[in-house]
Amino acid sequence: MSSQAPRAPAATVQPQQNEIKIVSHSNLFYWWPVWAVGLVMGVLTWADGHRMAIVPAKTEVFRNAKQFEGRDALVAPEGTHLPSYDEPHLRVAINKGYAVLYAIILLLVIVITNVPLRGLWSVVVIITIIMLSIIFQLAGWWEHILDALARLHIYINAAGYFTISLALFGIWLVTFLFFDPQIYMLFTPKQLRVRQEIGGGEVAYDTTGMVIQKQRNDLFRHWVLGLGSGDLIVNTSGAAAHHFEMPNVLFVGYKLRQIEQMLREVELAP
Repeated sequence: MSSQAPRAPAATVQPQQNEIKIVSHSNLFYWWPVWAVGLVMGVLTWADGHRMAIVPAKTEVFRNAKQFEGRDALVAPEGTHLPSYDEPHLRVAINKGYAVLYAIILLLVIVITNVPLRGLWSVVVIITIIMLSIIFQLAGWWEHILDALARLHIYINAAGYFTISLALFGIWLVTFLFFDPQIYMLFTPKQLRVRQEIGGGEVAYDTTGMVIQKQRNDLFRHWVLGLGSGDLIVNTSGAAAHHFEMPNVLFVGYKLRQIEQMLREVELAP
């Protein structure tokens, strides 16, 4: 009489991660280049060491003036006076390119965060920029454009850079760390919990048959400013199916792979 050894119970596959949180960030997240570049320009302006003098109109410049022992001097017109301060104290860099670059970055961020250029539009814009650059080069217009930019004088003092940048950084940080995490999706092995507004309650959905996809087709917003961010789209199944869009999710590709792995492990579990 033969006997068989009892079979060991099947191993249970447990998900490696029990909870994945997806946070939807506001468009303010993409404004980080404005405060970052502003702080750099503020430091460079402070280190430059030059001061700005505010003088009345028609103030004359005297260089190597004999009456001032060969030194340069600013002489206000007759009947006017210089502002009542002991000496110039506003720190301004002599390089006008700092403020020009800051203004260009500010305008680009405003356009990128408010004008969506998805899919084909991104390609059209890039091709248009390249074609215009070639046309300007062949027509010899770049010399005139660069000359005009060289004549453009924009000056911001160090305090201006620091005030704007630090205030924007503070708003950005509070929004990023406090307000943005209030709107989220929370994936667990068999359930999805969603909060769509600050102070609102959570709504739970079954993950069975759920379809999840990422959308990362805005080249400038998602890749240039978002550093690989994207939008996450979720469609639940069942009679009361719902459609959710979570814009501006950081590391959306990595997050999606985590969710798929967790749901796959749940399907393999007995």
